[in-house]
Amino acid sequence: MGQAIKSVLIVEDEIFIAMEIERILSEAGYDVVDIAADRSRALSAAANAELAFVDLNLRDGQTGPELAHELAARHGLRIVYVTANPTQIGEPAPTAIGCIRKPFTERAILAAAAMAARIATSPPGHEEVMKI
Repeated sequence: MGQAIKSVLIVEDEIFIAMEIERILSEAGYDVVDIAADRSRALSAAANAELAFVDLNLRDGQTGPELAHELAARHGLRIVYVTANPTQIGEPAPTAIGCIRKPFTERAILAAAAMAARIATSPPGHEEVMKI
């Protein structure tokens, strides 16, 4: 079985939204390794994270869906999409847990993080998918 997820990357270009997600996760004991507003910074910080909360429309355009696939493929990160437009996700990353609609609640952010931890500590073949 894996270890509980504790390190999180927030990929969000709206600073107040990013700071709110950071506050929620930090108060719950998660280590937010970085807040990335674009693809380049997200990829630079990904090696230190286990879970990424990913917006779709970033500072460098609608790069979130493609970025999520890269974070999953290159670093094995679990992905939680955070967006007002979930129809723009397209094909979810293979490690995607779900999607939280903006505006989000603290409960939704914590539920997604807890689901990621639960999946990480489950025996192989017992992954679950959750719509948040």
